[in-house]
Amino acid sequence: MARAAVSPQAPYQRIRQHLLAPIQSGAWPPGHRLPSESELVARFGVARMTVGRALRELQNEGHITRVAGVGSFVAEPRPQSTLLQIASIASEIRERGHEHRCDVLVQRRERAEPEVAHALGLRAGASVFHARCLHHENGVPVQLEERWVNPKAAPQFLKQDFGVLTPSEYLVRHVAFDEIEHVVDAVRPTSEQARLLAMAADDPCLLLTRRTWHQGTPVTWVRCLHPGARYRLGSRFTPRGKPNTD
Repeated sequence: MARAAVSPQAPYQRIRQHLLAPIQSGAWPPGHRLPSESELVARFGVARMTVGRALRELQNEGHITRVAGVGSFVAEPRPQSTLLQIASIASEIRERGHEHRCDVLVQRRERAEPEVAHALGLRAGASVFHARCLHHENGVPVQLEERWVNPKAAPQFLKQDFGVLTPSEYLVRHVAFDEIEHVVDAVRPTSEQARLLAMAADDPCLLLTRRTWHQGTPVTWVRCLHPGARYRLGSRFTPRGKPNTD
């Protein structure tokens, strides 16, 4: 009997499998640096875009992380942040035994743009506190935090050293809240956001938008942007009572 013809693998698939095999076997542990794109181009005799496709597929599948200007690395298991409570990214990173660093990019009082004013229940142009922080895990950026705070709810907010105590940690410890809203969207970063997060501009992000209230008054509105290949959002909970089956 004649054997069925076997279609040869496409070049990008050969490169993908060449890189995936040592990852799956454990020969390349999490954090291991992959060969550079130039090395792979020379080794396989293909165009750079072919290597890029193989690396993008591995990244989208969660096997590797790519840091712009640095290189590609075997991915750590993606950490998951809870959606049922206000979780401190700094605490989550430290609990994993990793190093957290917070770069404070903005910390000022400013006039509220219409979107910010609406989120905080204020008039457009009202005074608000604004903080922008870039959070790193073991030196790799994992979250860009953009936060606005109602000055009446947290009058001491701008006096804090957010390199020591992050905005989230400060507010949870010192400002009461009794209601939380979470919304998660899949988005593309702006060119500036992609630069800060050391990611490609066409890679997807997870955007967590959170608002908190105290006795009906909005306290803070925050938008946390995470590279989708480095982070995930989820929750696990036990519902109270039984579902209504009537």
